[in-house]
Amino acid sequence: MADTGDINVGSVIRFNGELVQVIDWQHRTPGNLRAFYQAKMRNLINGKQTENRFRSGELVDVVRVEYKQMQYIYSENDFAVVMDPETFEQIHLNMSMFGDSAKFLKENMDVKVVFEGGETPILAEAPTFIEAQITYAEPGVKGDTATNTLKPAKIDTGTEVMVPLFVNEGDWIKVDTRTGGYVERIKK
Repeated sequence: MADTGDINVGSVIRFNGELVQVIDWQHRTPGNLRAFYQAKMRNLINGKQTENRFRSGELVDVVRVEYKQMQYIYSENDFAVVMDPETFEQIHLNMSMFGDSAKFLKENMDVKVVFEGGETPILAEAPTFIEAQITYAEPGVKGDTATNTLKPAKIDTGTEVMVPLFVNEGDWIKVDTRTGGYVERIKK
């Protein structure tokens, strides 16, 4: 058991008998009231988000988890097949474990898988940033760099992202998988 001072964003805790990951963790000290922690948490089983207040110094059940880098091989129906690069053991993970970042997965991409007790996978994360090639976009016009206007474009994973007007078909871009947003154009 740990207290509320030991928790931070990304921690996995047992709350009301279920495993949850802390998404947002803020220490609040309102006027003449006692300090508390405001937590936003996501249930790892069903994906529901909840909010709760914890008193300062309250005991919390922190779950010990092991992070392992694995290689995404391919998808099979609603499952992603990942491989341990050291033992070559393959595991089928439910695509819902990746959340919204599942649409950015590419073959041979390194992903982070979180295990509880060394055996049971409870969470999977795609890399924070990926490099993708634009497969379809309306042609850009020279000089379209002055405004923050965006247009839809399809990347090589089949996902549609919003990009600036100067990005053309065949260009390489960096995409943030947490938000699905364009970061920058890459020279390749």
